[in-house]
Amino acid sequence: MNKSASPDPRILSDKRSEEVTVFQGEHRKYFELYDFNGHVVKRHRTESGDAPCKVYLPHDPRCTRDIIETMPAYKNWLEQLLHNLALQETADHIFCENPFRLKSIDLQAPTWFSSNKLGFVKAQCNISTDGEKQWIPGAVFLRGGSVGVLIIIQPYDGEDEEKRRIDQGREPELYSILTIQPRIAAGSLAFAELPAGMLDDSDNLGGKAAQEIEEEVGIVVKRKDLFNMSEAAVRAIHQQPYTKVDEHTPSEKVADSMYPSPGGCDEFLPLMLVQKRLDREAINDLQARKTGLRDQGEIITLKVVPLQHLWRHGGRDAKCLAALGLYENLKRIGGILPEMPAKPDDDPDN
Repeated sequence: MNKSASPDPRILSDKRSEEVTVFQGEHRKYFELYDFNGHVVKRHRTESGDAPCKVYLPHDPRCTRDIIETMPAYKNWLEQLLHNLALQETADHIFCENPFRLKSIDLQAPTWFSSNKLGFVKAQCNISTDGEKQWIPGAVFLRGGSVGVLIIIQPYDGEDEEKRRIDQGREPELYSILTIQPRIAAGSLAFAELPAGMLDDSDNLGGKAAQEIEEEVGIVVKRKDLFNMSEAAVRAIHQQPYTKVDEHTPSEKVADSMYPSPGGCDEFLPLMLVQKRLDREAINDLQARKTGLRDQGEIITLKVVPLQHLWRHGGRDAKCLAALGLYENLKRIGGILPEMPAKPDDDPDN
């Protein structure tokens, strides 16, 4: 490899050779990272001079540079990290005098969804300064984004009962749905949580959320009926790590989502709301319904609970508690959340 020039970021690994070196006592394939999708990777100082960031590939012949760099989770995470590291060059950034550099990425433990689709991978990053030595913990489980959905259901007992309830000033009965399924990472065979699913790289958030509701819950919703509570809450809140801030100060790139474990995982979850009117028979049919894609390891049982008790039944699930917090506060502010439908939807088409 010609190390005097930066490689063209549009050329993938089949035209840029992967080299072999001894890393931590083992022979490992690696490549040098000069830029990534338009983001420059700053060189760092070593005893022998300036050096580029090195990316060490896992001990798996399927993990080529091409496969790694087109994995959505890796791609999105690295683009975001490089963008935010570059902000250190801005005057008044809290790290501008002794900026952190991405010096190496050690990729480990790949998990494959299929023979050519990489699902998860661990990245052990060396991120430290060149000046007065400081470092940042850099272990990341790369799995990508997911979407969580708070489903709120109000029974529909007909127009006469609806009018009577309103005339009497009675609060509506509201219910929500939890999925009960094995979660081996929690050591549980019956973990209660909000319906959720992994995002792909299509950027079709509404369509993905609607798909997950249909697969996990068995009810059909329209994309237009999905409301992004996370975006409504944080889109005007910017992360700006500077000593001085004005209208021209750049912001960090970070998803308008909830990050359940940012100390060790890249996963982000936009939390959506869908409100439905169903007759009582349909609600009763949901209780204990068996759902999920069994051939993909999904073994799901539904649990319908009163909304006022959801914080207890779903209290072990970060998605559930976060979604409830967003819902209650957006509701308190008023004028943001969509209205509950007046009656059941007779047109199930998306």
